[in-house]
Amino acid sequence: MDGLELLDELEEVIAQGASVPFSGRCILERDELMDIVQDLKLKLPDDLKQAKWIKEDRQRILNEAQTEADEIIKAANEKGISMINEHEITQQAMEQARQIIDKAKAEAKEIIDSSYNYADRLLETVEKVSVSSMKELEQCISIVRSNRSELRNTDNATVVNEEPPTEEAE
Repeated sequence: MDGLELLDELEEVIAQGASVPFSGRCILERDELMDIVQDLKLKLPDDLKQAKWIKEDRQRILNEAQTEADEIIKAANEKGISMINEHEITQQAMEQARQIIDKAKAEAKEIIDSSYNYADRLLETVEKVSVSSMKELEQCISIVRSNRSELRNTDNATVVNEEPPTEEAE
């Protein structure tokens, strides 16, 4: 029997005790009650130990559960912060990438514009040199033609003015 059953039995023995008239008291079997109390004394320490162990075990389980819950909350908070940081890092990286791309596009446009300007200046120089060369060539051609004309006229005049060689001169 466990402690509760012994207490129930003790209650039953007391309830069955003979009442003393006009006093509110009852007559009980002392030996029977003493046996029940002895059994109860033997059983209660075991029951109390078990109850104490259950209480301590319950508290240990609650503490472990609380510790585990705290760790889960801490991990979730850290994960949340990590995700926020990753999001912020991603946004910063995207912003830096956009800035780098914008800078590269601006530099490429600047290089292209500079190349076009260089090519335009080079073409203008080539054009000026070509025009100047053409003018000089035209002047040279004109001088050559003029000189040839003068030479032809001089050669013709010399040929006409020359007398044929005489036989005496031979």
